[in-house]
Formats: sequence, structure tokens, C-alpha cells
Amino acid sequence: MSRRRSYDQYCSAARALDAVGDRWTLLIVRELLAGPRRYTDLHADLPGVSTDVLAGRLRDMERDGLATRRRLPPPGAAYVYELTARGRELLPVLQALGTWGEGELGDRRPTDAVRAHWFALPLLRTLEGEGLVQVSLEEGDFHLFVGAEDGPVYGDGPAPREPDARLSLDAGTCEAVSRGELSLVDAVRAGRVDVGGDGTLAKALREA
Repeated sequence: MSRRRSYDQYCSAARALDAVGDRWTLLIVRELLAGPRRYTDLHADLPGVSTDVLAGRLRDMERDGLATRRRLPPPGAAYVYELTARGRELLPVLQALGTWGEGELGDRRPTDAVRAHWFALPLLRTLEGEGLVQVSLEEGDFHLFVGAEDGPVYGDGPAPREPDARLSLDAGTCEAVSRGELSLVDAVRAGRVDVGGDGTLAKALREA
């Protein structure tokens, strides 16, 4: 295992960057916030990362206590990576970084890859309370665990149970929310988001 690189500075920000400052590390955290993921799934949802770099970053994250690897029981019998409690503490860091980066997002470029679940964290920043939300976009469906204190904060595909709210919106609206140009509440008021469901979150969005 490679030696951990360090800035060798007695500063908490420098120490944090020792652990997560390498390219791709925080994006791996973003993917693992969805729960346990197989290596092949991570590689598919991180377009542009080489197999060697991904494997190296995952080893570093295991060494630094940010992620663990375990084997699923049969019939799965595959190895998955998942965040530790320490790794999950990076959620507010990613959220703050995403807020800061809203002004850098701009319009989608022809070369930009996109996955539906990449809009999960921006939408989470706009929702308050607790509950399960299913989101339907042109690129696909994902679900959010709003207010989750541990475990996954989002996941691919339809909600695993009856959601508290269902949101349907087009890519342009979701991109505008991600850029900070439009709040989710204003998008609902403007009729750009269809809200379904009878849970507290759905009622709060319709009545806001």
C-alpha cells in the first residue's frame, strides 16, 4: 500500500486534504453516499477515472478509515464498498462544496457526462424535514432519504417503499435548481415540478 502523502502542516484543513484532497476521492464519496456499491458500478458512474486510479483511491480510503470493503452473502457474493461513519461525515462538506460550485456550473457542455443521481445532493439541499422522496427525471429515477442521520442519503431507481413525496421535473428545471438559479419551492409554484404523494414533505411543498 502506498505511503500516505501529506502537506506536513499542523492545520486541520491541511490534514483533511491529506485524506480527501486527491482527485476523484470526494466524487467516490458522493457515489458511496448512495450506500454499498460494487467496484464495477463505481467505475460506470465515474466516467473518466482509470481502473488503476479508482482502485488506488479505494485502497487509500480504506486505509484512512473512510470506507470499508465487504463481501455480500449469497446469492450476491460480490464485494462492495461502503462509507464508514467517518466517511459519511463528509456529506456536509460535499454539500458546502456543491453550494460554492453552483456559480461554476453554467450550462451543460456537450462533453459533460450526466447521471440522474448526480442531482440528488443539490435537491437534498433544498428539502427540509424527514422522509422518502422519489424523483423522476428524463435521465432516470432516483430517491432521497431526507433528514437521514445514518445510512444512504439517496439511491438509484424508484423508492424502495411508498415515498412520502414524488417529484417529476424536466432536466432544465433540475439544472436550474442545481445552479442555484431557482429554488425547488419556486419551481413548484411555477408549475415546473409535479408533486405527488400524501406525506408531510409533499404537503409542505404544495402549500409553501
